[in-house]
Amino acid sequence: MANAGRGKASNTLFEWQTDSLANTNTANAQLEGDDVSSFDAVSPTVRLGNYTQISRKTVVIAGTEEVVNKAGRKSELAYQLAKKGKELKRDMEAICLANQGAAAGNDTTARVTGSILAFIKTNVNLAGDGANPTYTTTPTGTRTDGTVRPVTETILKDVIQQGWTNGANFSTYMVPGVVKQEVSGFAGIATKTYFQSAKDVMPIIGAADVYVSDFGTLSIVPNRFMRTRDGLLFDWEFVSVDFLRPFKQVPLAKTGDAEKRMLIVEYGVRVKNEKALGITADIS
Repeated sequence: MANAGRGKASNTLFEWQTDSLANTNTANAQLEGDDVSSFDAVSPTVRLGNYTQISRKTVVIAGTEEVVNKAGRKSELAYQLAKKGKELKRDMEAICLANQGAAAGNDTTARVTGSILAFIKTNVNLAGDGANPTYTTTPTGTRTDGTVRPVTETILKDVIQQGWTNGANFSTYMVPGVVKQEVSGFAGIATKTYFQSAKDVMPIIGAADVYVSDFGTLSIVPNRFMRTRDGLLFDWEFVSVDFLRPFKQVPLAKTGDAEKRMLIVEYGVRVKNEKALGITADIS
């Protein structure tokens, strides 16, 4: 969520347009003074959409707990609200990276937003028994997980090349912790160097943060909230988290000797063009 843009949703089903450029034409040579008798075909834009999702955290603090000496903090209510706020953002991070398809919901089922994984279907390297999500305008499907296989530099290079061919400029390869350790051993990792002044304690460098590919340099970013079988490539210009209702603290009705609060937010994932994303799927 820190890397993705922040946008505004205008409805529970928020929509946007996506487009692509025509293939290059090496036969595009015209006569001098030629008149235009025919026109290039116009490709219509594609209307995409996603649903917003409501997430919340609640707090109830007894009146006595709020006034007694707590040896380190003034207000138990303020402390718990700050803690719940961090937990809510952790939930949102995991939801954005989950294998979750969009759903409108109903009176008994909550509305959910389609995750990053529900969008990606072009720049992909996956196991033979895996499958990409299928959708036309709204990412209601999910990925079919295949048999996991060891992550290799060949898998990563394949997805980077696919993305470059389709116009993406990947800047980040986001991976779970166990995969991060494997990626640090790839041949394309930049030389592991560290500027060290003489007066400081010399650290031991055992990790790689930059991968230099044939099509650009990528930051290798570990994410503890993503699934352990996925590696995601991002062109961040095309990803945002859109808010229908931003984070808000709501006092709840007092029904006894306690203070009640609710932290609530309504948001959804927007992928402006899924060809700007990539996935090394089914890796271990």
